[in-house]
Amino acid sequence: MATAHAHGASDHGSSHGSVGSYIIGFILSVILTAAAFLIVAYKLVPEHLILPGVAALAVIQILVHLVFFLHMNASSEQRWNVTAFVFSVVVLLILVSGSIWIMYNLTSRMDHGPATPSLVTQPAVH
Repeated sequence: MATAHAHGASDHGSSHGSVGSYIIGFILSVILTAAAFLIVAYKLVPEHLILPGVAALAVIQILVHLVFFLHMNASSEQRWNVTAFVFSVVVLLILVSGSIWIMYNLTSRMDHGPATPSLVTQPAVH
């Protein structure tokens, strides 16, 4: 039983990153956050490219966090974690896209006729 416990302790530590990988992840996160802030604050890109630029930096930062802090990679040790993450992303995409689709259909089916008359009547001027 003592060997099983020692074996589990050594496996537990093998999936964690080194201090160097945490520092690299932190530096990349700070750079990406500062880049997004500078793009918006100082309008370094044309206005129509601000949203796509910040969104691209956000996706890159998500990937940095997944790799450097959550240690998700293609190794066999992380297969179940990656599978659970991909499943969660698929469910999230289905929920969000389905909700947007339903709201669009409800909006297109609404009667956008004239506004209802006011309940307060104006006194007639003679």
